[in-house]
Amino acid sequence: MKLFLREHLAFILFQLGQSLFITLLFFLDGYRGVSVIMYAIFLSIVLMTAFLTYRYISRRNFYQRLQKPVATLDESLEAMEQAPVSEALGQLVTSQYCLYLEELQRSEETQEEHLLFMDRWVHQMKTPLSIIELTAQSLDEPESSSIREETDRMRTGLNTVLYMARLRTIAEDFQIKPVLLSKLVHEVNRENKRFYIRNEVYPQLKEELPEITVETDEKWLFFLLTQLVHNAVKYSAGQSKQLVISLYENKGEAVMEVKDFGVGIPVADQKRVFNKFYTGENGRKYRESTGMGLYLVKEVAERLEHRIELSSIVGEGTSVRIIFSNTQNLTQM
Repeated sequence: MKLFLREHLAFILFQLGQSLFITLLFFLDGYRGVSVIMYAIFLSIVLMTAFLTYRYISRRNFYQRLQKPVATLDESLEAMEQAPVSEALGQLVTSQYCLYLEELQRSEETQEEHLLFMDRWVHQMKTPLSIIELTAQSLDEPESSSIREETDRMRTGLNTVLYMARLRTIAEDFQIKPVLLSKLVHEVNRENKRFYIRNEVYPQLKEELPEITVETDEKWLFFLLTQLVHNAVKYSAGQSKQLVISLYENKGEAVMEVKDFGVGIPVADQKRVFNKFYTGENGRKYRESTGMGLYLVKEVAERLEHRIELSSIVGEGTSVRIIFSNTQNLTQM
């Protein structure tokens, strides 16, 4: 009703103004029949009201639909009333919807091409990296270690790019299955063995419960833990020689915690470290920071329906916890 009145407000004011103008015209001409004038005004209002009532009743569904939010895109294509305006509006909405679908399809095809290109490019780059690593083994120290250090950095960067590209289609890349957390931690530590040695920071695994198993995607959880470990080592090097990876249960939920004893995160940065490209105070000191590590951790954890918690004290270290919130996914073997 409000939309109808707003649309016809000008018409109502015009009709009332026209009635007053005709009355004034007769009055200036010397006509003094007040009762007739009032009757004419009343009749004009009645006829206008009857016209507006008919118009509203005949188009009520149309106005109600315009005021009702559309829950799905298909709802916008439902047939409207056969009044000329509503029919024309329906055709316009349909044509816009078709254009939208075409544009969306083009965007999806472009994203698919970009993802395929990034996937192939990363794998192509890994081959020369492996050759460089093999070549470095035949060199003397410290040249060999320096080359392998740089290739490890390049490999980590390539993996980050690959996972970032796959993030858009992560739902199609899930393989949920039981994952033994301690086994996953050992695999991550073995993969990053040279990284630990190079930075002189060494991991320690603490298990409060043996063989905690959760339902998750092993590949993406491996990526999450690797990102957390890299952050912990990067901000611990030169400050501490230890980081602790803990596996335990808290209130029926499995928890995997990565705790370092490094520089810590200022309070002002703690709420923003999961934002895209945010590096914070520490990131400006450590120039290799991209601001994407913790952002990817949060995004992937949310898609896996795991929670992320962070606590930190400047000068004492940082703890990041992955919480497997679905208690049905927790088993003790």
